[in-house]
Amino acid sequence: MTVSRRQRLAAVALSSLLVVAACGGGGTTSTELSSEPSTGASQEPSVEPLTGEISISGSSTVEPISLGVQEAFNEIQPDVAITVDGPGTGDGFKLFCAGEIDIADASRKIKDDEKTLCTDGNVNWVELKVAIDGLSVLTSIDDTTAPECLSYADLYALVGPEAEGFDNWKDAQSIATELGSTTTLPDAALTISGPGEESGTYDYFVEQVITKWAGERSQENATRKDYQSSPNDNVIIEGIAGAEGSLGWVGYAYAEENLDKVKFFEVAKEPGTCVAPTKETIADNSYPLSRLLYIYVNVDKAADNAALAAFVDFYLADGTIAAVNETVGYVDLAAEVLAESRTAWEGR
Repeated sequence: MTVSRRQRLAAVALSSLLVVAACGGGGTTSTELSSEPSTGASQEPSVEPLTGEISISGSSTVEPISLGVQEAFNEIQPDVAITVDGPGTGDGFKLFCAGEIDIADASRKIKDDEKTLCTDGNVNWVELKVAIDGLSVLTSIDDTTAPECLSYADLYALVGPEAEGFDNWKDAQSIATELGSTTTLPDAALTISGPGEESGTYDYFVEQVITKWAGERSQENATRKDYQSSPNDNVIIEGIAGAEGSLGWVGYAYAEENLDKVKFFEVAKEPGTCVAPTKETIADNSYPLSRLLYIYVNVDKAADNAALAAFVDFYLADGTIAAVNETVGYVDLAAEVLAESRTAWEGR
């Protein structure tokens, strides 16, 4: 992150924390305007210093947002030690529901079996929406053979469980056509790179693209197993960029950062309804693979850890997510959706 971006986030951090203080925040707050008498010189308002530790893990898609918030928060609260990593949404929930971390980053909603894990682990949580992302389907920027648009039927035929062993795009043609596709798939080598089963991005892709066709065809509700999988989005990008006949998927922000290496497919939920991913089509949900991003907070830990409560107050404060999203390339929530997150946090 450049100095100018850090400075902008620091300014947002200070103003956001002061707003939290002035409004009383959503719970335990940690800020107050300085009450020291003026010396006649111009003085910046001060923020009550905090100490402590905060641990965040989960989605690699949400990780850049939490890292941006962490960096901004630490500009004015440098003594709070915050760790953020992104092994995947599923792995994050395992840690969260075992009580090992304070916040789970998630690129999908918590599943019923994960709720059970949290109940068994006596972990009480609140779900907070923080941004919007579009799952982006990509090929190498050097590719000259793939079609411009892929329908859900095409994606199932190429990546679904029936595609096991397909190493040429045209191998998927008969399945795609059976499912109503009008796309002509090329006679070209096929290399697939994408997230693994620990990833919320994987789960979302399966839920949106694979589930319908798998059920109708009595197939496993999962992707093919024989592709290059990784929990690291940058590794996936490199895999997509490294083969001309490539196909893969990651979050929009990672794709947009790497348009010198990869390019977007338009996506059609139904054949003939192609939409390209942009911030505008993701925000208005006209892009069919738009999705909400979340953080899940352990509310009992927030009650015992003033730094954690102040961090989440700051995460949801005016301007924070907007500034971070502008920096890392995500799409802002509508004002009313962010208000829902604030209400959920205040009502914890």
